[in-house]
Amino acid sequence: MQSLTAGAAAIELRDIDKSFGAVHAVRGVSLAVARGSITGLVGENGAGKSTLMSILYGLYRADAGQILIEGQAVDMASPRDAIAHGIGMVHQHFMLVDTFTVLENLVLGAEGGPLLARGMAAARAELMRLGREYGLSVDPDARVADLSVGEQQRVEILKVLFRGARMLILDEPSAVLTPQETDRLFEILRALRERGVTVVLITHKLREVMAVADRVVVMRQGEVVAERRTVDTNTDELAELMVGRKVRLDLDKGPPLQGESMLTARGLSLVDRRGVRLLDSIDLDLRAGEIVGIAGVSGNGQTELLQVLAGIRAPTAGRLEVCGRAVDPDHPIDPAEMRELGLAHVPEDRLRQGLVAAFEASETSILGYQDQPPYCRNHLLDAPAVGRHCAELMRRFDVRPQAPGLRSSHFSGGNQQKLILAREMSRLPKVLLVGQPTRGVDIGAIEFIHRELVKSRDAGCAILIVSVELEEILSLADRVLVMSGGRIVGEVSADQADERTLGRMMADA
Repeated sequence: MQSLTAGAAAIELRDIDKSFGAVHAVRGVSLAVARGSITGLVGENGAGKSTLMSILYGLYRADAGQILIEGQAVDMASPRDAIAHGIGMVHQHFMLVDTFTVLENLVLGAEGGPLLARGMAAARAELMRLGREYGLSVDPDARVADLSVGEQQRVEILKVLFRGARMLILDEPSAVLTPQETDRLFEILRALRERGVTVVLITHKLREVMAVADRVVVMRQGEVVAERRTVDTNTDELAELMVGRKVRLDLDKGPPLQGESMLTARGLSLVDRRGVRLLDSIDLDLRAGEIVGIAGVSGNGQTELLQVLAGIRAPTAGRLEVCGRAVDPDHPIDPAEMRELGLAHVPEDRLRQGLVAAFEASETSILGYQDQPPYCRNHLLDAPAVGRHCAELMRRFDVRPQAPGLRSSHFSGGNQQKLILAREMSRLPKVLLVGQPTRGVDIGAIEFIHRELVKSRDAGCAILIVSVELEEILSLADRVLVMSGGRIVGEVSADQADERTLGRMMADA
């Protein structure tokens, strides 16, 4: 590992400062990133990690400070400037056109002049070369919409390499990946490092930092509070540095109460318009006072199951009973009716289904419940009441910044997640469906969310959790179901479950 001394740094930031109104997001940060290294940048949601890297990439202008690339001071006025200096950024939410092919996405904005055919031929050859050199092979003629999430991420990395990037910023790259896809990503990052590419990895997953990074920089409340070589630290120390206190992820969880049945499914099936069977004869029982976890590789029907249970999609066969209400193909139900019955839903995709990015946080805090008192009077929103409600939720769930008037899009992913969880859990639902409860969430917030879910369980709520994080399933669930190919292929009690057992059930399905 190269020393981060002057002359060895590919990237150097000096006294970077940035505020958004009253929010002081980055406070005089200085750091250096060694050439041909992988540096982990960790911190709680809202610590300033993504803001700092967005300044480096030219998405934001720093209020003060200096950026040096390969020892030369530069002015990053836009991403175009960053690309010109060899910096590429892969965002947490991919910037791809779903209906375009891999090759079309690759050349978008860099078509190579008026003779498109010539530019496309050169781009195809370069794509094949990059795929061979870095282990990033993707079918150039495949439609992006038909690719797995892991393959889409490879396309994003190929895009920045195609534009000549020597320095690569990845923002929460494993937040949407399965464990297998994450392992493959790390192989790619190591290959990039071996070929001299400098990588900055923004993440909250400390085990991943320890597995792939040479060095880790810890941010808290907009400041760098520590730098460590990964060989000289551990996850416990990093967690404490991030949060400013000791973090306990082990749950003091008593046995489940297991009261009356709140949700029952028998033979539940879903077939799409193409005739593809997405759910195949699902049988499920969910009782008050228990947490049932669903494990499985992403894309095996978990998303569709949550959608049917929440009333977003109607089943094509089978029967569902929720809080005494029967649902079948002849008697469908919509999400509003489900909410009236006492069912709350935290969707897997918070940006598409959990909030409206342009809405203020106060509006997001009542989304789906906006026509109910005390938020609505005489068919008009009571803005002061909504603001007070949001402020209280932010206080209880530690949403940062505590600014009800701030647009939802201006919160970090983890704080968006806490706001959605606060909205749904504050209604004291009888049934709570949660998809990927801590996706993109930092370790301090994970601790908080897990404890709140257990509190809801102990208060008598029936909770169903879908997560690709086996460790999370094992920590929270009283019973674990394994899904594969749209079917439930196994069930195991919490005291008999471990990652090896669940992994074998997933693989043998």
